[in-house]
Amino acid sequence: MAKGRLGVVVTAGAGAMLVLASACGGGDGGTKRGELAAESSHPVTVTPADGATAVKPDGTVEVKAASGTLDGVTVQGGGKALPGEFVADRKSWHSTRTLVPGADYTVSVQGRRNGKPVTVTSRFSTLKPSKTLRIVDITPNQAGEKVGVGMPVFVRLNRAVTGKSAKAAVERALTVTPEKPVEGAWRWIGDDRLVYRTRTYWAPHQKVEIDAKLAGVSVGNGVYGVKDSAATMRIGAEQITKGDISDHEMTVYRDGEKVRRIPFSAGNGSTREYTTTSGVHLLMERESHVTMVSPGRKPGDPGYYKTDVDWAVRFSNSGEYTHSAPWNVGIQGSANTSHGCLNLSPANARWYYDHAQRGDVLALTGSSRKVEWDNGWSFWQMSFDKWKQGSALS
Repeated sequence: MAKGRLGVVVTAGAGAMLVLASACGGGDGGTKRGELAAESSHPVTVTPADGATAVKPDGTVEVKAASGTLDGVTVQGGGKALPGEFVADRKSWHSTRTLVPGADYTVSVQGRRNGKPVTVTSRFSTLKPSKTLRIVDITPNQAGEKVGVGMPVFVRLNRAVTGKSAKAAVERALTVTPEKPVEGAWRWIGDDRLVYRTRTYWAPHQKVEIDAKLAGVSVGNGVYGVKDSAATMRIGAEQITKGDISDHEMTVYRDGEKVRRIPFSAGNGSTREYTTTSGVHLLMERESHVTMVSPGRKPGDPGYYKTDVDWAVRFSNSGEYTHSAPWNVGIQGSANTSHGCLNLSPANARWYYDHAQRGDVLALTGSSRKVEWDNGWSFWQMSFDKWKQGSALS
């Protein structure tokens, strides 16, 4: 039998039938049709088919060899390589993540048949959706910032995602990888917002990688994720402040060591509004100068106030801060007279401001008003088992 050259035949269908003939050789230089057909009876199949267009991005790329084995499969598209894995006998390969919408893909296959190397190439393109899903923000995201051991991860999307299966698809695309592992879970706090919280506080002094492999993820109604996103969160020292509102003081601990005792004057308790909340708070932001205005009141109303303060650190959405209060230094540590904030001396307020990290823990006791789990970042008020119930994967 005369030896033929390597032949590749691509036919349309569910997959591209890539037929591998025998290796190149001498002889009479010709190839007989019957001989080629006989040698080509065991195809390699690539799905999607060669030349396919408008392929759904949430599909899978598959390569199967009924004869011989696969040495390597490379799929390039959307500016990156598509990850995948072989079956144990290396007769098949499949992708392990979704595709980039509106992208051209090239599949390159290297294999062996009868001990001879073969190479096959196939191309297809994915559909470009009219409605897209993307991440607008991942917090924390400030360059060079170190955060506290209680810090949550916030993800905000550009559109609402409804339905448990669609939300589950988004969650499966999100991974949080700390250097020092700890159990955690996402919770939806709106159709376009998720928060990740751990069962226990993060270990200090480590990096946490957040990856959102959203490209190609389908959430129904023709909406697909269009790009991946990523962020790195850096956990700083473990800074936990414990305070007793009835005793008018708090103590700051850093990595387990007591570093400062701070007297304060908390809310006077005359109304619920003027009662400082008890519970596990997280420090949310720092502002060197803030104008405090009584909520729901205008000038001339009973209880109206407008006060400028320095070195303010917010710990709730209901207007609670630690801040400098030079007007009542003499009673700090002995009486509660504020409108709900923790009044500190100028020196203590500046020190606390300078050392505060977003996500540091401020645990307060001693008042009749408990902070709500969704008041600011007080997510630690909720048990972790209940927290997980807000996940679409629960």
